[in-house]
Amino acid sequence: MPAEVPLPRRKPFRFGVQASSPPGGFTGTAADGDAWRSLARRVEDLGYATLTVADHLDQQFAITPAVQAAADATTTLRVGGLVWCNDYRHPVVMAKEAATIDVLSGGRFELGLGAGWMTSDYVGAGIALDPPGVRIERLAEAVAIIKGLFFGEPVDFAGEHYRIDGMTGHPRPVQQPGPPLLLGGGGRRMLSLAARQADIVGLNVNLAKGVIDADAGPNATADATLQKIAWIRDAAGARYDDLELQVRVHVAAITDDRAGMAEALGPALGLSPAEAISSPHALAGTESQVIEELQERRERFGISYIGIGADAMDAMAPVVARLRGT
Repeated sequence: MPAEVPLPRRKPFRFGVQASSPPGGFTGTAADGDAWRSLARRVEDLGYATLTVADHLDQQFAITPAVQAAADATTTLRVGGLVWCNDYRHPVVMAKEAATIDVLSGGRFELGLGAGWMTSDYVGAGIALDPPGVRIERLAEAVAIIKGLFFGEPVDFAGEHYRIDGMTGHPRPVQQPGPPLLLGGGGRRMLSLAARQADIVGLNVNLAKGVIDADAGPNATADATLQKIAWIRDAAGARYDDLELQVRVHVAAITDDRAGMAEALGPALGLSPAEAISSPHALAGTESQVIEELQERRERFGISYIGIGADAMDAMAPVVARLRGT
């Protein structure tokens, strides 16, 4: 495992919020649209760059209309998915939805795509859960199709999973050659695809098991992250310097008791307290400590795009105000 690896060209900090339902969840059987739009405006007002939505089949908004509603409620906030599951929709449909959101938002859209991972989604919906390698191969074909359709020229494609005959993408996205593409993962095959095809590479834990539990902890350590960056570097080639590295921080807390947070996080993640608190997927400490930690992580890992949950966005706002764009 590499001790250090060459990093892509240093990028300015930006921050995103991940939310998939209104604050407080749902009331009865009706989603609260006013609360969702208010959340989007709050994310924008606090200085976050993006609001993203997950794509799961449990109790949350459907991703595409939620992303569009957030765009409609704001003026500068970038919106996207973290991430659309390729197995739930055909790439021709995905390309049309993505291009439409980009047009309707005035070019504020970022397209996050994934191969699918959450077992309960597949089982509940009766969707076949193919082995990870098959899902990633299918995603690679989908990416090629979607990118082709963004150009507005007829696309012919004959692959193992998809066949496209003379389809032309309409509308054309405002952003050309297309909205920024985010691909991410925790394994070498997925990260290599991201390195070759994406604009933003998301560093995640390995989700091959289909659930996130303590077994994922060892894949969330600083050492594991360095290994992932080495895979990305090897696969990216000449485009490595242009990549933006993103991480989803699953635990973010402003606290005077950093040591206590480390003690609490360790067992939950299956790590020692020191490993847990140094994981790029966790942030805890005073505002000054968190700012210093993010700066150190950018220097060590090259991570400049930080995603947090909606539950932490107010507490993290002073950090965002200090670091965004720097």
